[in-house]
Parts: sequence; structure tokens; C-alpha cells
Amino acid sequence: MRRRVVITGLGCVTPLGHEPEALWQSLTAGACGVGPITIFDASKFPVRIAAEVKHWDLGSVGLDPATWEDHARQTRFAVGAALQATQSSGVAESIDDPLRSGIYLGCGEIFPDFDRFTSSISDAVQAAGFCPATFARQMSGLCDAERELTMEPGAAVYLLTGLLNAQGPVRNYTAACVSSSLAVGEAVEVIRRDEADVMLAGGAHSMIHPFGVTGFHRLSTLSERNGDPQGAAQPFDRDREGFVIGEGGTVFCLEEYEHARRRGANILAEIVGFASTHDAYRVTDPQPQGAQAARCMQMCLADAQVAPAEIDYINAHGSGTMANDKAETLAVKRVFGEQAYQTPMSSIKAAVGHLTTACGALELLACVKAVQTNAVPPTINYHTPDPECDLDYVANEARDVVCRRVMNNSFGFGGQNVSLIVSSL
Repeated sequence: MRRRVVITGLGCVTPLGHEPEALWQSLTAGACGVGPITIFDASKFPVRIAAEVKHWDLGSVGLDPATWEDHARQTRFAVGAALQATQSSGVAESIDDPLRSGIYLGCGEIFPDFDRFTSSISDAVQAAGFCPATFARQMSGLCDAERELTMEPGAAVYLLTGLLNAQGPVRNYTAACVSSSLAVGEAVEVIRRDEADVMLAGGAHSMIHPFGVTGFHRLSTLSERNGDPQGAAQPFDRDREGFVIGEGGTVFCLEEYEHARRRGANILAEIVGFASTHDAYRVTDPQPQGAQAARCMQMCLADAQVAPAEIDYINAHGSGTMANDKAETLAVKRVFGEQAYQTPMSSIKAAVGHLTTACGALELLACVKAVQTNAVPPTINYHTPDPECDLDYVANEARDVVCRRVMNNSFGFGGQNVSLIVSSL
């Protein structure tokens, strides 16, 4: 019989709250964390809005913020969320063997200093055209070996292994929008296989920088409603035009059930289902009929040994793009049949932004809180129904729903799909 995996600690740093309870209160109140970009000067960009983390630093978890200034924003978010999760679980005092604890995160790419990069390009543009030698010379003069180490996507994992003395399985995933969900699911499998008793799992990211905003805009995936930041993202709405970039981090403390029970841990929920599939359709667009997304949900239900009718709520990927929302709706109907119309489903991306590689973990946290509180967060900014998106999207107001089992979907660029099911005990 496979080992059970439960959640005993939560941590998050988000645009709507710097710890789980504050986030949940904001989500269920229908708040929105989107506003004008302040991290860099976006005044000349076609997209000038994002969901930023504000008024937070690592002092909140007992670290000296000054010693972390050279680390990327996402690294700080991941460390802050992980220490929250560890502290809330109380597990650190119960780990007898460091080889039985590990860390799996989904943290994305980190980009170098934009101003230094562009100034080097400017210096390399001469009368005869661009001079690669001048550019190379300028860039080599700006290189710093220690700073380069902070640019690794896995920097947070490596730093946390030292801070927490986690000597078991350690890994960072970069798999587009499913990265943190995949990290959680694979961490569940590590515990199921008896390779660890405790795993920290989740992810963090920040693409609120010139490269990130420009890249997503060129893919035509971002909302350009700069004059209405809080109404800009509209998942499943007929008038949706794209998502808003967000940032932050979410980490869970996962434990083997008997390990948690023996130490008297406060068990928040159980992860009973996990599956992943791949479309191999296009780099950016999902398969239009949602075939592999549907297969992912079916495999997850089978892993959890539950029927579609036993799912009380679906936390959707719900990115707010025309292609994703339609394909996800079709996939849900393909799996749930007529039950799809009776199962509430919502997207929190309009409220917190799209956290790219970190979105799945944050949305899984919303699933855990739904199980704990028997309430589901709304899809804000939903005003005009789309005939091709005709399910119950919990429009604009939170709803009381008895949540015994909930499903979390993450469907990312490159056709990558992950589903997780969380259950009350």
C-alpha cells in the first residue's frame, strides 16, 4: 500500500498577501493586486501593469534583508515562503535524519540587469553598424562570478538546502506554467516511494522586468488595459484579451501521514491525486480540443481513485487568453460530462496575476484553503458570458461550497499539463 502524503505547513509571498491567511481573506473578498508597474520604468511600454509584491522583505521570516539584496526577487520569495512553511509546520524539530528531507521547487529563469545589458548594446553600435567585439568586451567587463551564481533558476533550492540542512532529494523544475505544480506532484511521489518523509515543495518567479513584459506582449498573451489595471484580466469572459503578469512564491511542507501523526502535526489536507501529460502541439497554444489536458485530469482522478462527481471544486488554470480558456472548458466537459455544469470552477489569476512558473503552487494553496474553509474564491472581472465557455465560473463573489475533494489544473506553454487533487482527511 502506497504511503499517504499530507500537507502540514503553508507559506506564501504574493501580491495579495504575504502569508496564507491574508491572501485567502483578500481572495475571498474579491480583491485585486494588479496596478501600474513600479519595479522598472514601463512608461514607454505598451503594457504598463502587473501584479507586484509590495512592502515585504525577508525580515518577516527572521533573515537580514541586507544580506539578500544581490539575490533575485524570486529567490527571496521562495526562501520567504519556504521558511514560513517550515515554521508553520514545526517539522524542523522532528527531522532525525536530514537524508529523509528534501526540497523540490519550480523556479523559472532569472534575467540579468536590463540597464547594463542595453547600455552595452548602445556602446557597441558604431557608425559602421553593430560591433560584436565591442559588445563582448563591454559585457565581459560587467561580469561578476558571484553575481552569476545568483542568476541560476535553482538558486533558491541550493540556498534552502543549506539553511534547512535538507540533504535528501533536491531538484528545481523549469517547465513553464506547470513548474511549481510539477514540483509538488513529484515531491509527493518521492514520499510515496519512501525516499523521504518530509519534502518542501512549491515555486517562485518574477517576470516583471523589461524582457518578461516584452516577451509575453510579443506573444499577444497580455492584456493592454493599462487604464483599468484591476479590471484588466478577465478569465473565461467573452471580452478577455490576455493575462497580467504577477510574481511571488508559494511553498508547502509535505509529510508522510504517519510521520506527521506521530509528531502531533496539524494536518491541513491530503494530496491524493497527481498526473502530468504533454500535448506536443505548439510552443505557445494549447491543443484546441484540450485532449491531453483532459487525459491529465482523467489520470489524476484514477490516481486518487475518485469519480468526477466526487470533485467539489476545480481551481482552473484560467489564464484569460482566448485559446486557453476555451480549450480548458472543453477538456473539463470531456472529463466531467454533464457533471461539469454542476461543478464550480474558478480562476484566481485575475486577482493575483499570472505567476508563470509559480502559478500552480499558489493556486494549489487556494485549493487547500477551500478544503479548510468550505469556501471557493471567485473569478473576478467576469461580466459577459462566452458561448464557448459555458460552465459555472463562480463569477465575482466567493461561494460557500462543501469541499471534500478539489482539483487544481495547470496547463502551460509547450503543452505541459499537471493536475493535482487535494482532499480533507
